[in-house]
Amino acid sequence: MANHKSAIKRHRQSLKHRDRNRAVKTRIKNVVKAVRLAVEAKDKEQAQAALATATATLDKAATKKVVHWRTAARKISRLSQAVNKIA
Repeated sequence: MANHKSAIKRHRQSLKHRDRNRAVKTRIKNVVKAVRLAVEAKDKEQAQAALATATATLDKAATKKVVHWRTAARKISRLSQAVNKIA
């Protein structure tokens, strides 16, 4: 365990950041899953709505540096491709 006052504070902060980051990553997984399910069901309107939510969530996570910006861009690109393939 940390002994210095600053190290103890840093540890507290890291725990808060970890919880926040885990929540954001879980949210990302859920919104991506929603888009995938809509694509599998071939529901274009629902897929587009879910894609808009997913894009916003991924962009925000990239801005906060929870995920790398290129990872977010890649996921958005692949989801958009999948939605656009629906006839």
